[in-house]
Amino acid sequence: MRPNILFICSDQHSFRYTGYAGHPLVQTPNLDQLAERGTVFENAYCGSPVCVPSRACLMTGMYPSDSNSYCNSTVWDGSHPVWATWLRDSGYTCRAAGKLDLNDDFDTGFEDVPAGGGHRHHPDITSLFRRPPIYRIGERETVDGKPRKNRHSDEKNANAAINFIKSPGDAPWVHWVGFNQPHSPFAGLQEHVDLYPVDDIDLPAKDPEEIHLVYQALRHFKRVAAPIPEDRIRRARAGYYAMITELDEYVGRLIDTVETSGQLDNTIVIYTSDHGEMLGEHGLWYKNNLYEDAAHVPLVVAGPNIPAGARVIDVISHVDLVATLADWAEATPSTDLRGLSLSPLLGGSGQHRGSVYVESHSEGNVTGSHMIRKGDWKYIQFTYYEPLLFNLREDPGETRNRAGDPDSQPILRELDLLLRSIVDPEVLTRRAFEAQDCKLAEIAAGKSEKELTAILQSRLGPGLARIMAQATLSRLQN
Repeated sequence: MRPNILFICSDQHSFRYTGYAGHPLVQTPNLDQLAERGTVFENAYCGSPVCVPSRACLMTGMYPSDSNSYCNSTVWDGSHPVWATWLRDSGYTCRAAGKLDLNDDFDTGFEDVPAGGGHRHHPDITSLFRRPPIYRIGERETVDGKPRKNRHSDEKNANAAINFIKSPGDAPWVHWVGFNQPHSPFAGLQEHVDLYPVDDIDLPAKDPEEIHLVYQALRHFKRVAAPIPEDRIRRARAGYYAMITELDEYVGRLIDTVETSGQLDNTIVIYTSDHGEMLGEHGLWYKNNLYEDAAHVPLVVAGPNIPAGARVIDVISHVDLVATLADWAEATPSTDLRGLSLSPLLGGSGQHRGSVYVESHSEGNVTGSHMIRKGDWKYIQFTYYEPLLFNLREDPGETRNRAGDPDSQPILRELDLLLRSIVDPEVLTRRAFEAQDCKLAEIAAGKSEKELTAILQSRLGPGLARIMAQATLSRLQN
């Protein structure tokens, strides 16, 4: 009998912030129980540390750039099918609720249920101005936390899935649940905020004396380069933790429904997140970079034939989950996949490729960046800039760049060759800029200066919006 699959994906949940990962404060009893029932992948990475390209990877089993998805304004282009289409064609009932962030111009494979198109209709226009990057208003102000009285809209997403799970029909099913927490703003439910007194909240590590030029520009883009008061940092982190605890409650409700409906023994549960959250580490907030807090994500799987209480330390990627779904569902993907099935690792004796690749071309980045993680080593290549190289076993906080160390040159060359066997980073960087230029031209087409200014103003503010509208229209006219 083919298993049912409950696929839960949160938004902006970094790998560090669960009880099972050893965080001393964050309370996640349901995720902890799921980890006890299943297998934790301790070194899982997203395809790109921002919503749209990450989900393009997660849904297709391809790297984001394979589907021309580089940022939150360039969505999956339909050139590679999503896994729900071939699961549907193999006999699965495919449902979804919540955030998908795909392109509803193409077949997603899911039945017509509450699911969000998101950035397909509301692109992040700041990702279209990267040469040089501008600034984005509102980013600094959201580094704060506050309580709220009402439950998050994620409860509706959970309830939609619960209603289906109670009476799913006779066919095997897969249900995607796209939660929006713990994405900023960091407003936690009051009862959960009360679990995290601000005086007890941990603080990020002290800012390094030196930060890479690309990430210096990113800090200025997000307007967080100037010091943020400690009380606001504590409130922001407390709000983030509270949102994770509320999210965890909905995960528990979903799993309880699977169990009470008698389907637990034949249902695989997946929990992951599209990308992480910096929470002030390295002086950065939110995502859009390749540090661990942004690119390294939680991943837990539990269900029939999946070892309980196991931990896998091999480096793996979201790109591998689609091949794994094909194994579980006994279905044939309708395209060649970039990823490899995780099933051998779940058996306890298998081997994986031993490395992962992640790319970043999103807002605030002056250039493309590309990451290779292999064993203890992590290499970040910035097109036209000096690289970063870290040994994560010796330096888990990524504070010591080993790229200039003579003893590290062999591993640096090895990882750069590995990167170039996967992609051409310079070509890919140019492709990303070109795709973003095309999207900007599409948005600006037929607009007056006043009309384009109105579109840009919510992200850029009135002054910069006017300037960039003038510059954009002048360039297009020439």
